[in-house]
Amino acid sequence: QVQLVESGGGLVQPGGSLRLSCAASGSIFSINGMRWYRQAPGKQRELVASITSGGSTNYADSVKGRFTISRDNAKNTVYLQMNSLKPEDTAVYYCRMVVADRIHWGQGTQVTVSS
Repeated sequence: QVQLVESGGGLVQPGGSLRLSCAASGSIFSINGMRWYRQAPGKQRELVASITSGGSTNYADSVKGRFTISRDNAKNTVYLQMNSLKPEDTAVYYCRMVVADRIHWGQGTQVTVSS
């Protein structure tokens, strides 16, 4: 089966940076869209960033200019570089990939921005 493994979360001070990774393993022929979502306590899950197979990217207004999504097709991995982090970025971050027309979700990684 296809499995997504996330890493890179943790505790960071405001203004700091983190780099999240999400690697897919299993029976994979190709990956179409890759996305990062986040969910804070008491709030709905929201789309943070997306990248197509061709490399086109989109970002939520709240993270534009601070976050960068990228992908390494050879490693079946999507990254989220997060700079200038703010307390309001605190959430569980989830990656999502479409493999063989089926949506797969990572288990989530906690990002906490606090002094």
